[in-house]
Amino acid sequence: MDLNNIMNNLEKKHPGEVEFLQAAREVLESIVEVVSENPQFDSAAIVERLVEPDRVLMFKVPWVDDNGDVQQNLGYRVQFNNAIGPYKGGLRFHPSVNLSILKFLGFEQIFKNALTTLPMGGGKGGSDFNPKGKSDNEIMRFCQNFMLELWRVIGPETDVPAGDVGVGGKEIGYLYGMYKKLARENTGVLTGKGLNWGGSLIRPEATGFGGVYFTKEMLAEQKETFKGKKVVISGFGNVAWGVALKVTELGGKIITISGPDGYIYDPDGISGEKIDYLLELRASNQDVVAPFAEEFPSATFIAGKRPWEVKCDIAMPCAIQNELNGEDAKNLIDNGVMVVSEVSNMGCTPEAVTLFHEKKIPFGPGKAVNAGGVAVSGLEMTQNAMKLAWTTEEVDAKLHHIMSSIHDACIKYGTEDDGYVNYVKGANIAGFLKVANAMMDQGVI
Repeated sequence: MDLNNIMNNLEKKHPGEVEFLQAAREVLESIVEVVSENPQFDSAAIVERLVEPDRVLMFKVPWVDDNGDVQQNLGYRVQFNNAIGPYKGGLRFHPSVNLSILKFLGFEQIFKNALTTLPMGGGKGGSDFNPKGKSDNEIMRFCQNFMLELWRVIGPETDVPAGDVGVGGKEIGYLYGMYKKLARENTGVLTGKGLNWGGSLIRPEATGFGGVYFTKEMLAEQKETFKGKKVVISGFGNVAWGVALKVTELGGKIITISGPDGYIYDPDGISGEKIDYLLELRASNQDVVAPFAEEFPSATFIAGKRPWEVKCDIAMPCAIQNELNGEDAKNLIDNGVMVVSEVSNMGCTPEAVTLFHEKKIPFGPGKAVNAGGVAVSGLEMTQNAMKLAWTTEEVDAKLHHIMSSIHDACIKYGTEDDGYVNYVKGANIAGFLKVANAMMDQGVI
C-alpha cells in the first residue's frame, strides 16, 4: 500500500475537501502495516475502493418561508460503503454542511458501524439549511421537500438515515411523515423516531451514554473511575446532555458546557435541574449558552472561548469536528488531564491527537467513543424488524455490552510495545479488517 500515492490521487480527485482528506489520512496511516501483512487487500485494491463513496446524491430543496417567500437549499446523501449492511448514518442540517464534511462523516461511519458488530454500512447526508430561528412550520415544509428527493434512494434494507446536528426528533418526525406518504408503507427507514411510532428507548441519550461507557473502560485500564473526577465537556445538545446524565450517575462532576457564543464554567457541577435546563436551552432554538449563567448563580459565562482552558481530569468534546486544536491540547496536558475522549466526530485536530499520543495521554477517537448513537439506532432497526420494543434496561445493557466490546477491539489492535493503548490505531484496524474482509468475500463490485 503506497500511502502517499493514494493520498495524492485523492487530493487530485477531491481538491479542497479538507475534512474528508483529513479523515482519510488518519485512517490510512493506521492501517499501512495491516495492509502490508495482507497482500490480498492490495491485489483487490481494497483501500482504493474503500476511500471512494459508492454514490453521492446532490439535489436542490426549494421551500416557502412563513412570509410566503421561496427559499432554496442544497440537499445531499453520501452512500459510502454497504459491504456489511445497509448504508447507515445521520442527516445534518447546518449552514456548514458541504460535500467535504459529509464525505468525512460518511467515511468515518463505515468504521464506526463496523466496530458495533451490527450489520450496518456507512453513509451520511444533510443540507446547508439552518433550523436556527425557523418556525416549526418552516422546518416542516423544508423537511417534507427534502424527503421528496431523498426517499428515492433510501429504504429499511437499503439506506437508513438518522438524526445528527440540527436534526432531532421533530425533524425525524416530519421526514418520516413524508416518506410514509410517498412510499405508502410503515417501515424502519429512519431511526431516532418517536416512541409512539417505532422509536427506541434511550436513543436521544445513546451517543452520550455510549461515550461515557467507553471512557469508563479507558479509565478502568488505568485502574481509575469517574468517581470524584472533574469533567470538561463542550456542546449543550443531546450528546452533552447524555454525557452529563451518565457522568453524574457514575460520581463525576461536569463543570463546563459550551455553545457558539462561548462556554459556561460551573465549579459546583452541572447536575439535576441544571442538566434539565440544557434541554430547555436547546429547545429554544437560539444556539446560545449565556442564559445558563443568568439562571444559575454558581455559573460563569466566558464569551467567545472554548472550555479546554479549564483544569480538569477528563475532557470530552461533544460538539463538532476540529473543535479542540493543538493549543487546546497543550492547555489540557499542562493542566494534568488524564483522559481525552472524543464524543464528537473527529472533534480533535491532527495536531491535538499527535500531542496526546506523544505525552501518552489515553485518547479515544470519535469513531469508537461516539458509536453508542448508531449502536442504539441499529437496535432500533432490530426492534422495528421484529415488531417489538425492548425496555430501557434491555437497550442500555445491550449498549453497554457493545461499547465494552469496541473497547476490547481497540485494546487488541492498538496496544503498543510499551503498554500504551493507541485507541486511534486500534479502532481503525478493527473496523477496517471487518469491512475489508467483507469486500473480499463479495468480489469486485
